This record gives sequence, C-alpha cells and structure tokens, in this order.
Amino acid sequence: MVDALLGSAVQLLTPEGERVEHPDFDITLTDAELRSLYRDMVLVRRLDAEATALQRQGEIGLWASSLGQEAAQVGSAHSLRSSDYAFPTYRDHGVSWCRGVQPMEILAMFRGITNGGWDPIARRCSLYTIVIGNQVLHAAGYAMGVQLDGADEAVIVYFGDGATDEGDVNEAFVLGADYQLPLVYFCENNQWAISSPRDRFNRAPLYQRAAGFGFPGVRVDGNDILAVMAVTRMALDRARSGGGPTLVEAFTYRMGAHTTSDDPTRYRHAEDLEIWRLRDPIERLKVYLARNGMADRSYFDQVDHEAADLAVLVRDGVRAMAAPAPETMFDHVYVDPTAELVAQRAGLIAYEESFAEGLTA
Repeated sequence: MVDALLGSAVQLLTPEGERVEHPDFDITLTDAELRSLYRDMVLVRRLDAEATALQRQGEIGLWASSLGQEAAQVGSAHSLRSSDYAFPTYRDHGVSWCRGVQPMEILAMFRGITNGGWDPIARRCSLYTIVIGNQVLHAAGYAMGVQLDGADEAVIVYFGDGATDEGDVNEAFVLGADYQLPLVYFCENNQWAISSPRDRFNRAPLYQRAAGFGFPGVRVDGNDILAVMAVTRMALDRARSGGGPTLVEAFTYRMGAHTTSDDPTRYRHAEDLEIWRLRDPIERLKVYLARNGMADRSYFDQVDHEAADLAVLVRDGVRAMAAPAPETMFDHVYVDPTAELVAQRAGLIAYEESFAEGLTA
C-alpha cells in the first residue's frame, strides 16, 4: 500500500540507501554537505527524544514529536537561503534547528515560561503557531509584503495533512494563486490528523489540490532527504523568480504520538510502525554515506557523542529554568487589562495557591 502511494512521489534515495535517478529532479551535494544533513537529523531526533522524556517527568507541559519527519524538515530547511523566511508548525523542530533557533529557546515555550522564545526576524523563522493552519495565512501575508518590497526572497510555510481541511489554508492558497506570491506551501503528510487517518479526510492525493487553485503541486518521498531538497529548491527558485507558489507534499509518517497528551496505540496498529521503520530517513542516509565511503565509523561515533552531549545540555537546561507561571498568560492580552481579565487572573492565582496547600497538607 505504501509503495503504491509513493509511486507518484519524487525519490532519489531508496529506503535501502541506493541512489536513483528521476527525470525531472536531481541534486548534487558535497560529501561534507551530506554529512551535515545526517548530523542535523540525528541531533534533532535526540532533542525530540529528550523533550519527550522531560515531559513524562513533568519538566515541560507538552511536547509535539517530530520523530520520523526529520528528512522533510531538515531537507527543506537546508534548501532555504539565509534571507528566506520560514513559518513552521509546532512540530517542526528540525526547521527551527536549521534556522539557528537554540533548543532552550524552543523548550522554554513548552515549559510555559515564555510566549515565544526567539527573535523571529533575526532567525528568519516565525514563532510556533498552535492554531491549526493559521500560520499559512500569516505566510501569505508576509509573502505579499516581500512581493511589494521587490525583495529577492522566498517564503516557506509548513502544515500537516489535517490542516488542509482548514479554511485558513485554503484561503492562503487563493491568495497565493491570485497574487502569484513568492511562497512555497510545504505539507508534511504524516498520515494522521491527530487520530483521524489520512484516507478518512483525503480521498485524492493532496498535491493534486494545487491544480484547482492554479499552481503546481509535487509529491515527494518525505523520508528521502535528497529528494526533499531537490523539490524544495525548485519550488523556492520558482517563487523567487516570480513564478508564483508551489505546493510540496512530503509523504512521510508520524512515528510518535500527536502530542504527549495523545495515546496512538488506541487508533493505529503496531504493524504500520514497523513498515515505516524500514523507511527511516536517518538510516537510509547513513547507509548511503557508509556504502559510498563518505563517512566512516569514527564519524558516526562522533555524531552520536554530540547527540549525547546535547541530551545532557537539554536535561540540565530545562531543569535549571524557572518554574512555569501560568498567570503570566494575562500579562500581554491588553495594554490596559479589563476587569474581567483581572478577575480571571486573581481566580487562577487563588486556585494555584489552594492546590499547592493541598499538596503540602
């Protein structure tokens, strides 16, 4: 079934780590660039694993795992120029990582001690948007500004397959088509909209929706980092040259839960996970590097040591952070707080105090 769905997808690196040709897409990277891609995917996966563990230990309030989607995120982010602008989802830790966002800046938000975490202009990477699909409209508006400024830039926006049913996403498609915006719509089709499977709400391949709006769509093997880069580069170049938007559907799989508040064992089979483990994006690049003499055991060990050091940094850094202060959510709603907000804030503080007294009683 998976092979049939991927039949129309651009692929340059098979699940077995073999390089293949495609008639319309190709990419040439140096050995150092390929090793850098592998390193970033390994480190992003370790960050994800440590954050998941920290949530289970009560150190952060929530976490949205990117496990299995590293190639789609790292590959597309590596295709950006430094001047381009990215709008990630709350799951796109690989994108944020590649844009220079530090792990503690991401984790501070999930711990609940900041409403943002980093300077989006300096990083050329927007803050995470929790409202499903909302960032796609944000990106369309930003791309319109880029177009009016005449800047040599492109904008990329990320969203999941479930978000394609949201009005915001479809409205952003209309804007992109009507104004021929320098925008790449990057859909990470990870097969699940929380617990709803892909085939329940998508009866046709997602990339084909682009034709109805008047711009091209491409499906790419989202676990093949080389194909992801080749397709994304094409779409970004097209956007910068005035060709308008492109919809890229990266066909991948969410190996973890929707968030740490979700239990995927209640709605999907373990057999599905085994099928996709054989398509692991990190392992296929590792095999390709090793088989072609681009990296050896010492390099892989070095990356593993870096990942272990990152894990220590993440654990120590989160535990050293200030305790969450939920009442600060009221601080920046209005310049002059309303009486209702003041009352709500006081009620929350009273609840927190009574809860703390109950724990110590």
